[in-house]
Amino acid sequence: MKCPFCSHPEDKVVDSREGKEGRVVRRRRECLSCSRRFTTYERVDEIPYMVVKKDGRRESFDRNKLLTGLVKACEKRPVPMNALEAVVDEVENMLQESAEKELPATLIGERLMERLKVLDQVAYVRFASVYRQFGDLNAFMDELNRLLGQRKS
Repeated sequence: MKCPFCSHPEDKVVDSREGKEGRVVRRRRECLSCSRRFTTYERVDEIPYMVVKKDGRRESFDRNKLLTGLVKACEKRPVPMNALEAVVDEVENMLQESAEKELPATLIGERLMERLKVLDQVAYVRFASVYRQFGDLNAFMDELNRLLGQRKS
């Protein structure tokens, strides 16, 4: 860090404090040449993760959008909010651990449905009916029959 007053490349940190919920570190520095003090801020450089929609559009990953969809699917169902947040955490971790900064929405949707199927089958059917956009009653019944067939196994 160069001193903003004399451009000397060396300084010492006099004071450090966290700010804004731990997302920023404020450092008070003193130039080793001119002894003047200045303040710097360090922030985590967040990489925007993108979701590639079915039609090819790209959209920023939105954790709240996933959670809202899950909450709607689980409306009036005995699914605790912390279980839904854990599902969203899992998807978010999958995105962060991916070598790619873009993930297809289909991959995210399938992961959500897998987890919902375990948590609550009614919520799963609700979510799947919106996500898969069943064209008619037969497609919907096929999915229900598949679910019932797995349940008997």
